Amino acid sequence: MSEFLQFVASGIGQGAIYGLVGVGFVIVYNVTGIINFAQGHYLMLSALTAVSLREAGVPAVPALLVAMVAAALAGLVTDRLVINPARRHSTLTLIILTVGLAIALEGLALLIWGVNPRRYAPFTAGPPLEIGGAAVSRQTLWVLGVTLALALALWWFFQRTVVGKAMQACAMNREAARLQAINPAQMSLYAFTMAAAVAGVAGVVLVPITSAYYDMGVPFGLKGFTAAVIGGLVSPFGALAGGLLLGIAEAVAVGYVSSAMAEGVAFAVLALMLILRPEGLLARVRTRWA
Repeated sequence: MSEFLQFVASGIGQGAIYGLVGVGFVIVYNVTGIINFAQGHYLMLSALTAVSLREAGVPAVPALLVAMVAAALAGLVTDRLVINPARRHSTLTLIILTVGLAIALEGLALLIWGVNPRRYAPFTAGPPLEIGGAAVSRQTLWVLGVTLALALALWWFFQRTVVGKAMQACAMNREAARLQAINPAQMSLYAFTMAAAVAGVAGVVLVPITSAYYDMGVPFGLKGFTAAVIGGLVSPFGALAGGLLLGIAEAVAVGYVSSAMAEGVAFAVLALMLILRPEGLLARVRTRWA
């Protein structure tokens, strides 16, 4: 039993990261109708930027904040320079553009940072803590704390701010929102920027657990997308829950079967979801973001 609890504890920490990436997929998809396959690459950009700044001697807090801002700016540039000029084209064309952007970002990261994985020390030094019979690293607790804080911030934003409610209106019916003087193009800018910022947060808290490397955007993007699909692609909170489920499933499969299962679990879960329940396990009857 203690062994199983250990796998679950490991999976929850990793799953929280998948959920944060999945949140970005949900936000962009609901506001624009686009699946942004560059979402995982914002995480990569943030992680490697943070590593470079820390190696250059920049203090931890400024370095991490700058890295998150860099990811947010990448999302803003994605909307303004890639999506907005092609707005009149089909949704499929826009999705293909995000695939091209992901390839470009990966190539740029290879040129700047090379192939060697890089990391920095955990936010809090010290041995793992024993919780319920499982050893939990201090950085995993940071990941869970940051994820909870972001979930609360997202709830507040979507329920208590004018911009958040306008984004929800676009998610429910873009044409009706336009008739209410809500600019869908402006909401798209907010969506891409916010989605990239969330991925940026995930990137900076992930590095002490898993080293940053130039092509990490693909696996984390796939797993984030799977988390969003599990949640039904309708709610950021469904994506967070889907990420936790995926992380636990992956950790248990790796622990009891083989480490080679690490990448295969996400593919298998995604395929089964799309075949058996494409609306998602956690989808609601109505599209709501809270």
